[in-house]
Amino acid sequence: MPPARPAAIFGPSDGERGVIAAYLGADGNLSHLLNMPGGGSRQPASRETVEADLHYIHMEGSEVFKSAVRAMESSAERAIELAGITPEEVDLLIPHQANIRIIKATGSRVKVDVDKVYINVQEYGNTSAASIPIAFDEAREQGIIGEGSVVVMVAFGGGFTWGSLVVRL
Repeated sequence: MPPARPAAIFGPSDGERGVIAAYLGADGNLSHLLNMPGGGSRQPASRETVEADLHYIHMEGSEVFKSAVRAMESSAERAIELAGITPEEVDLLIPHQANIRIIKATGSRVKVDVDKVYINVQEYGNTSAASIPIAFDEAREQGIIGEGSVVVMVAFGGGFTWGSLVVRL
């Protein structure tokens, strides 16, 4: 069993530490790329919906990949800009650990040095909303980040939503 992880709470910057920028976005028009048509109130479970395989996820993988990379790139870049810093000033980029291709593509496009992109997807797989907090805690435990570090966290998730946060520890 993996070790228990502590909770993390981020707050507004006091001028020295805390959240120095955040950016959120969504595009519901892309729902056709990743969805489960059956279930819910639109198509409640019935013999017909089950026989039509409507209760399984339908995904256009290459389009979801492209959308995820574009969204995470623009979100991270926008947060970095809002923070008034450059990619060179980022001590660590922690992307959502969806898959290695998305992580590497995002790091490359954001122009953060490859050695400053945290990757642990090979250890845990995609842990969904827990991937960034797990990676953040590991980076602190390993001494990769500490007091004064600038960390950019960026995610892409359900409903084609994305967000990024720039934090100074």
